[in-house]
Amino acid sequence: MMVRLNKFLAQAGIASRREADRLITQGRVAVNGEVILTLGHKIDAGKDRVEVDGKKVKKEEINLYLMLNKPPGYLVSLKDPLGRPTIKDLLPSLKSRVFPIGRLDYKSEGLLILTNHGELAFRLTHPRFQIKKVYQVKVKGEPDSSKLSRLEKGIILDGKKTAPAKIRLLAVSSRGSCLRIEIHEGRKREVRRMFEAVGHQVRELRRMRFDGLSLGKLKRGRWRYLTAREIEMLMSCVGLKPSFYK
Repeated sequence: MMVRLNKFLAQAGIASRREADRLITQGRVAVNGEVILTLGHKIDAGKDRVEVDGKKVKKEEINLYLMLNKPPGYLVSLKDPLGRPTIKDLLPSLKSRVFPIGRLDYKSEGLLILTNHGELAFRLTHPRFQIKKVYQVKVKGEPDSSKLSRLEKGIILDGKKTAPAKIRLLAVSSRGSCLRIEIHEGRKREVRRMFEAVGHQVRELRRMRFDGLSLGKLKRGRWRYLTAREIEMLMSCVGLKPSFYK
């Protein structure tokens, strides 16, 4: 069966499709002994030998799906050249490498999904599928209604308007305000930058929901496998059919 090389790498649990493209352009992927640099290259998944950094790639037999309640002070990465704490420090020892879906910056916390199902990871992060994420945000000061309206309609960041958001003011105190915000984009540090753009620095940021998934009673710094029902829900929202579960 002919399949794109980046998709094969994603299905093998090597990386997401986007990360697989980076591996290819860096000259780290070979097919039948020949280094491939062309994006979109197709292979015969049943016959061709694929290697990454000289090691043969085998397609994963079991897909893994995990939820982590990320604490602040951890990088959403599996390694860091500077030696800072990463989410790998919080995860169990697994036979297969899992990678995170979406971003949470170093200071932020909350729900993070990890998997070795590359196609699911690709679709859940692609703007076309408009996956909803809900955050609880604590900011300095009290944003007035005009500022909240601006954020809901979209503001310009890096020359591009943000997608519409839903925002609700939950509480106000002498320390600042607590709000709920729902977005479906995944730009780097988007929520923090949105509030900073209207003059309110974010003190705390926590992701509470990812599409239909919520943290529930999962404690900070702990992880669990997703249930079969949760996996089916995630797959159905991006047009995939589940085949087997962990």
